[in-house]
Amino acid sequence: MANNPDMPTKPETTAPVNAEEDEEDDYLSMTFATTPAPKESSLQRTARLKKESLARSQLPSKQEKEAAATLAREKALATSLLNDALKSKAASMMAKMGFTPGSALGAKGNEGRLTPLEVSLREGKSGIGLEGERKRKVREELLREGEKVKRMKETEGEWRERVAREREEKRVEGAWWGGMKVLEGLAEGDGGTEGGDVAKLVKARKVHLLHRPLVKSRIDAESERRARYDMHQSLSRNVEQTEEDADDKLAFGSEVEDLEDEEDAELEGYEALPVAERLDMVVKHLRSEYRYCFWCKHRYDDEEMEGCPGLTEDEHG
Repeated sequence: MANNPDMPTKPETTAPVNAEEDEEDDYLSMTFATTPAPKESSLQRTARLKKESLARSQLPSKQEKEAAATLAREKALATSLLNDALKSKAASMMAKMGFTPGSALGAKGNEGRLTPLEVSLREGKSGIGLEGERKRKVREELLREGEKVKRMKETEGEWRERVAREREEKRVEGAWWGGMKVLEGLAEGDGGTEGGDVAKLVKARKVHLLHRPLVKSRIDAESERRARYDMHQSLSRNVEQTEEDADDKLAFGSEVEDLEDEEDAELEGYEALPVAERLDMVVKHLRSEYRYCFWCKHRYDDEEMEGCPGLTEDEHG
């Protein structure tokens, strides 16, 4: 159908444009409707109450109690009573008398302590003196460690000198014991007293001082041997013996004179001397009394001792 120009025309209309569609969606300002929580059923409520009741009924363990007590104690020790003076009766009384937090006590201004004494807790159940004993043991251990380190730092030359000195002291001591044996043999006769006699050992005080240590050592050995024998006999004898002959009494030691150690000041003074000096005294006594040279191992006929190089070991080469 052709359009008639004489007929009125209907104006064209366009769809309205939404301005919000042209803009980007603002997701940050968007709100979502919260869905209400589902209503708790009776079974769920019963289970929840049982769970809470079970949690309240369970007692804390020992470790948990100790941890809680430690935490509370540290918190209390770290809190100053002066920070909350209104709740402290003592702080309020001190404030009434003119005390202010941060100032010292006393009439001399701020010369005193600004903070209260700190509490020092002791761990464990040990006594007060145990800590001092532990410190003493630690000091002794440190001293021993220091001595050990000192010995380790000893130079090679010092070590050689010390070993040589100790070896020389042992050699001189051996010579001294040998000199005492020679002196004892000459004093008792050419045959000497091999092993010693008990009756003579008891009279050690009558032995010459220079070889008295030799006799005393035999007395000690005899006493120790007799003690071991008596102990063995006391353990082995099961039947009490009513009659004992002379041999039994001698064997069991019931009639043997007791060999008790008595104080001998003269012998103690002699043994306190250096071993080299003791050896020199023995050698001189052998030469003066028996014309015997310990280094030559020979007894001369006259007092001149012709043929002996001298008195000392060095002179004999």
